[in-house]
Amino acid sequence: MAAPETHAVLSASSAQRWLHCPGSVALTKDMPDTTSEYAEEGRLAHAIAELKLRKKFVEPMSPRTYNTRHNKLARDPHYKAEMESCTDEYVDYITDIANSLPSIPFVTVEHRVDFSEFVPDGFGTADCILIHGSDLFVNDYKHGKGVSVDADNNPQMMLYALGAVMEYRMLCDIQTVHMSIIQPRAGGIKECTISRDTLMDWAAFTVRPAAEKAADPDCDEYHSGEWCRFCKARATCRENSNIVSAFEDFGGKLPPLLSDAEVAQVLKRIDPLLKYADAVKAYAQDKLMGGGYIPGWKLVEGRGSRAWDDQAAAFEALKAAGIDEALLYERKPLTAPALEKSLGKKIFEDAASAHVVKQPGKPALAPITDPREAYSPRATAAEDFKQ
Repeated sequence: MAAPETHAVLSASSAQRWLHCPGSVALTKDMPDTTSEYAEEGRLAHAIAELKLRKKFVEPMSPRTYNTRHNKLARDPHYKAEMESCTDEYVDYITDIANSLPSIPFVTVEHRVDFSEFVPDGFGTADCILIHGSDLFVNDYKHGKGVSVDADNNPQMMLYALGAVMEYRMLCDIQTVHMSIIQPRAGGIKECTISRDTLMDWAAFTVRPAAEKAADPDCDEYHSGEWCRFCKARATCRENSNIVSAFEDFGGKLPPLLSDAEVAQVLKRIDPLLKYADAVKAYAQDKLMGGGYIPGWKLVEGRGSRAWDDQAAAFEALKAAGIDEALLYERKPLTAPALEKSLGKKIFEDAASAHVVKQPGKPALAPITDPREAYSPRATAAEDFKQ
């Protein structure tokens, strides 16, 4: 399996951050890398997806070889059956692209691309690249479901594409770049197409100057925004902490109640503030757990829970006391989503999809830029009245 792209300081995966906040590179260079349960699940799902793509396009292998490699991945403690249907969806998408072309495309999987002509020591690992004639297809699998990732103007995807254009420019006259993010658990498939000229202009006039700043160890230019989400300094960064004081911006003597315009401004700041608050709490707890000191704060034992030390012995004691065994167990049907996750998407759809109905979701607040159609209480009431 390909090595993760953790060695490039100005990597494609962190480009959203260093393009907007060049000072963050020097600020975080000595901070330790961290991982999470979600990150480990994503790593494993990528490995499964890579194996399936290699078998189909790159490295013909016998069923025995494939099963041996797959079983090894499935023994990973982070493995979940859902990864199979998700990665199958990814492989199906790549297969559809290949089948739509008039002849067999060039396909490479988990391919290291170099864009150091524009970014000092810049490289990354593209999940899957296809080339056919003057068309370049760059595809990226995302296993996460917490944040839906868009393909439009996505710097990670554009840097992968840039590296591919530079690598194959002597062999292929690439004119059109197709970028796709396949995220089965959040948003499905997102696509974006740009010309090579647009990509190269972006590289020359946006990436190169930003990368030069970010590579400067003395750079002290900081800007906070959504790119702070995965920054190692997000909890203690002073620029990011300004979000707290932002609620004081209304200034002067004002009416006791906020206007709707002011409510709108507060709403824009609430989500980033909550994420920042979570990051600060996590930092403080880790500091105290490690024996550090946060003035005015300490760790206390949280609320505990009760559990059986020996469930079988406990149940035998209860039955001996005359308790009906039926009272000791709970039996209830699984929901449609839970059963689909347990069985796998294909088996579930083949057997039970005809009995699944989509229930309307509850109204949720969203910014005006959200691509979903606006909810209309009046329209809903009118539909209810018709019924």
